Amino acid sequence: MNISFDELRRIKHALPHGSIAKIARDLGIEEQTVRNYFGAHHYQDGDVVDFHLEPGPDGGIVHLEDSTILEHARAILAEHKIAV
Repeated sequence: MNISFDELRRIKHALPHGSIAKIARDLGIEEQTVRNYFGAHHYQDGDVVDFHLEPGPDGGIVHLEDSTILEHARAILAEHKIAV
């Protein structure tokens, strides 16, 4: 799946407080891995995610091999009726 880096960050910043922890808990992964998915680079505490960034408009284009975390984030936004 491809998404702009700016869009990925907008989604992360729109999530209600506690959403990163909820996504991590639901998927059985570290919270830092979820943060890394959204563009953080703290790999000592979380796993590296399959995240390929190509230069371009809107912060570049991110190719995500697995969209599971993104789908969980979008479901949380929809549940809370938050438009991004």
